[in-house]
Amino acid sequence: MAILGIDEVGRGPWAGPLVVGACLLPESIEGLTDSKKLSVKKRELLAEEIRQHAVFGLGWISAQELDRLGLTESLCKAAREAVSQIKGEFDQVIIDGTINFLRGTKYENISQVVPKADFLVPEVSAASIIAKVSRDHYMYELTDKYPGYGFESHVGYGTAAHKKAIEELGICEEHRKSFKPIAQFIAKQPTTKPKRKAKAKQTVDAGARAEAIVAEALRRKNHSIIARNWKTKYCEIDIVSSFEGVVYFTEVKYSKNSSGLDRIDNKKLEQMKFAAEAYIASSSVKCGVKLAAAEVSGEDFRITRFLVL
Repeated sequence: MAILGIDEVGRGPWAGPLVVGACLLPESIEGLTDSKKLSVKKRELLAEEIRQHAVFGLGWISAQELDRLGLTESLCKAAREAVSQIKGEFDQVIIDGTINFLRGTKYENISQVVPKADFLVPEVSAASIIAKVSRDHYMYELTDKYPGYGFESHVGYGTAAHKKAIEELGICEEHRKSFKPIAQFIAKQPTTKPKRKAKAKQTVDAGARAEAIVAEALRRKNHSIIARNWKTKYCEIDIVSSFEGVVYFTEVKYSKNSSGLDRIDNKKLEQMKFAAEAYIASSSVKCGVKLAAAEVSGEDFRITRFLVL
């Protein structure tokens, strides 16, 4: 009997996304257990094995979307998104916890909720690990964008250091405004007029999330991520990755509709070529290279197109 395991991470943090993992194990992987019982190094090693040997999907819910939908609906939406990515057959679904996230779907009758399943069922353990590592990487990458918050250490959870950072810096776009500690902080702040640049900041936040999602998708395709947001005074590259002896330079475009790649015109293509040449000149790349572009669309941040140019 093929089991699809499901588990979530990021239910309780004050900041960052909620992520649900779904995983099939065509072959056994030694050392799988509850992700919280593993060291960071061991989780990273197991996550790499899962990427190489398992079939998995990840459902992401941003802090803003979680605020809008609420926790339970967010968990269900993320779980269904994760399951929709599974390319494989399964006869049973085991969900860690006490809530059937797939209630009302075609999988309801084959779904079973099991407390502590991430410790007891290897498929659920794998889902827990890949979701945890993927979310942690997303939070690590916020360090440069939001310096001073310590996201690289507490990954959004409510620690004393996180509380102190909020008191000193205020909240950022990654904070969950519906969560009590953040809501209490907001309530204490004097009312101010919205900043004119708020829309531009939201655009930057969406772009960063889109890049993180594309980077994770490339990892799932067995790409090794060499660099993220590599830049000089004159150019930049969103993602540099290698796969089967070829280095890919990927431009990521996010839009609310499916038209992000329309912005890559001849001028932009020349800029991408220039940036790739600059990267090659500054590194030891001696193999083949390709330019690529990824389009991420909609409020659910789905990859709608990926082109090798």
